[in-house]
Amino acid sequence: MAIMNKTPLIVIGAGPAGLGGAYRLARRGCFDVTAIEREAFVGGNAASFDVAGLRVDFGSHRLHPSCAPHIMADIQSMLGEGLLSRPRHGRIRIQGRWVHFPLKPLDLATHLPLSFTGGVIGDALRKMSSRGNPAETFEDVLERGLGRTICRDFYFPYARKIWGLAPKELDVEQARRRVSAGSLGKMVGKVLNTLPGFKKPGAGRFYYPRNGFGAISDSYHAAALAAGARIMLATQLTGIELNGGGGVRLSVKHAGGEETLTARQALSTIPIPVLARLIRPAAPAAVMESAASLRFRSMILIYMVLETEQFTEFDAHYFPDAEIAITRLSEPKNYGLAELPGRTVLCAELPCSQSDAVWRSSDPELGALMMKALAASGIPVRAKVIEVSSRRLPQAYPLYTLGYREHFERIDQWLNGLDGILTFGRQGLFAHDNTHHALAMAYAASDCMDDSGAVDVARWQEHRRAFQHHVVED
Repeated sequence: MAIMNKTPLIVIGAGPAGLGGAYRLARRGCFDVTAIEREAFVGGNAASFDVAGLRVDFGSHRLHPSCAPHIMADIQSMLGEGLLSRPRHGRIRIQGRWVHFPLKPLDLATHLPLSFTGGVIGDALRKMSSRGNPAETFEDVLERGLGRTICRDFYFPYARKIWGLAPKELDVEQARRRVSAGSLGKMVGKVLNTLPGFKKPGAGRFYYPRNGFGAISDSYHAAALAAGARIMLATQLTGIELNGGGGVRLSVKHAGGEETLTARQALSTIPIPVLARLIRPAAPAAVMESAASLRFRSMILIYMVLETEQFTEFDAHYFPDAEIAITRLSEPKNYGLAELPGRTVLCAELPCSQSDAVWRSSDPELGALMMKALAASGIPVRAKVIEVSSRRLPQAYPLYTLGYREHFERIDQWLNGLDGILTFGRQGLFAHDNTHHALAMAYAASDCMDDSGAVDVARWQEHRRAFQHHVVED
């Protein structure tokens, strides 16, 4: 009996999107799937690793109940009892006081300063009688939807810290993609969701793997291998050559030397500016100028191991205050990770630019910065510090600056016109999306591929329109 030749496909990147795509394509049986990954591990920024014997993630990660049912079913099947359902139990510091996150009515009534509550009520009354011009910036959208008080004391200072820009310098898309409660009505709805009788299924809870968030990527990695995919780690992509009549050749470097891989289609999840620079024939000059114009926000993650059973009972703390350097603090033990007795680890998130002096700070310097920030917020570290270490994410968030759309759409239109290239995922579509969104993109990409490796363009564009409605959940 003759063995049918399988259509070769190459997936670029082994984060959740790349692994999800490799798994879904390999299990169809008609594709010879190879995934390449620059790092020596899978998962990208959604991976887990060890610090002083404790399991940690690259920052604070959760799997949200809004994950599509068919994707959630796959994850639950892979992880089984290793996927925990956990209550959300964080808090936000506003005007020097802590309020629970997700927001709760009684907590808001008893912990918010009266000046803040009165300001929000006044903003709501003014909003009912005012009409404004069309919103043009992040600042316009949020101030119009939430009022000056919430914006002044939370969203605007927090935005400056996270993205390093004034709210008026950010596109309206930044508000739509990153602020799920963009109006007072929506915010009230989220608060009501915590009450019996109003509570929606999954509200106030999240899923988290017992062995760290990276277990999701590890499971997709194992499932892709079991389905017949080849995963090449520690492999650097150096060039992509389009054949013209369909098909691509990828040049890669790894410990064994240089290699050329050929495929009908390359499915990329790497940042689109990087992808554009690797493709030959080269992109038009205007596309390359746009690739250089898209900007990313970087982040330093500071890990502090303490000799104590627990730092606080909260899974995450949020710091909008301008005088406190970090934006979020998480304690992995409180997410459900099995930890060493008598020890806990904290992870502080410090958004920055690679040109900032802090990017070059040593671990002891970062530890001192973290200690100062926690003391200023009223939760000083009193336990013995066993170790401080750090990780740096050069491209943590896309920056939706004013005018970014023109640059993204120019690159996107050029890529969509190339036969043999399909780009998706957070970095591939310059999106802020959660992991479940990235997996949804991967599943959609697989579903749009026929058995010959050709993409159903109309169907893919339909999925792309659906991706535009993704809103990040924190």
